[in-house]
Amino acid sequence: MNITELLANLQVQHDETTARAGELRGQIEHLTAALAETEARLAELTTTQKVIADLAPAGDEPEPPATNTAYQAIVNAFNQHPDQEFRARELHELLGMPTDEASVNVTRARLGRLVRQGFLTQPGRGRYQKRT
Repeated sequence: MNITELLANLQVQHDETTARAGELRGQIEHLTAALAETEARLAELTTTQKVIADLAPAGDEPEPPATNTAYQAIVNAFNQHPDQEFRARELHELLGMPTDEASVNVTRARLGRLVRQGFLTQPGRGRYQKRT
């Protein structure tokens, strides 16, 4: 390899490296713009969070969802009567819950989930009992 070939090879490497540096600068510009947008959005969210926290009544803790309370009441009823079988309507009467068809159907769905999760068994159609 003579000096001319070596210089030509170095020039090719220089050109490739210059092109790569240009690509990286472009990526840096794009990422810098994206970072600025994201930081601006983060600042907006932080401000919104502070405003809402200031407007919320002090000392009021959010209530747990009614669904968790209903599930807990159902599980507690089965824990208190582990050997007893219940129908959904009987469970509603025991717990003092509304006995309209829509409410009972929601409880049937909950009981089905508890059966699938292994908390309850279904010894007969429409009957539920605590798994022992």
